[in-house]
Amino acid sequence: MSKSFITDFISILLIGTSFLVPAQYHSPLLFTGLFALSGAITNQVAIYMLFERVPFLYGSGVIEKNFETFKGSIHAMIMKQFFSKEQLGDFFAKEEQKIDLAPLVEGADFSPAFDALSKTVLESKFGGAISMFGGESALEGLRDPFERKLKSSISAIVSSESFKAQVDEYIQDSALSEDMLDSVETLITTRLDELTPAMVKELVQELIKEHLGWLVVWGGVFGGLIGLLSSVLLGQA
Repeated sequence: MSKSFITDFISILLIGTSFLVPAQYHSPLLFTGLFALSGAITNQVAIYMLFERVPFLYGSGVIEKNFETFKGSIHAMIMKQFFSKEQLGDFFAKEEQKIDLAPLVEGADFSPAFDALSKTVLESKFGGAISMFGGESALEGLRDPFERKLKSSISAIVSSESFKAQVDEYIQDSALSEDMLDSVETLITTRLDELTPAMVKELVQELIKEHLGWLVVWGGVFGGLIGLLSSVLLGQA
């Protein structure tokens, strides 16, 4: 049973009981029950009017009626809170600090680099002289030392603080952040455009149903207290 049903039931029970008790208890129970039922029903109607349009009742159906404003607010909130240029810059800066390129360099194949170097040397004016000493096969002995030296040099470069600082500056100031920002905004806009007023109404209704149920309960409680106080004051008048 819902909170609304229980509140209404107790209120009606108080009203019915007021006609069965001695006269001195009639007014307090009757007023308490009537005011409690009034408060509960008033809040139930108010909650219903949030989601449904009621003819001749101005302001009803506010969730569905303000659908576009609601959707625009979601879009603005997401972009401002999570995908601003500053947020993206901070994110990339933090992620960049976690990246260690040295293992990638160590595992890379530098054979193409040596092959290109070898070809360049053989095609240069020194190629003839090297051919006299075995040509390409003579250079082959330099492959492993060359790759080790190149790996060591590149690892030192990508591990240096100056390199990381340059990467961080580039990430934050380059067009990459702007392009990503545009892509994220387009994606969010597309997804929000897929929402319908009915979907938003259902989503919001499910989210706050539990909390709005307590409005009915407290409406009944405070209404009942006001009714009880009214009966006491009227009895003394």
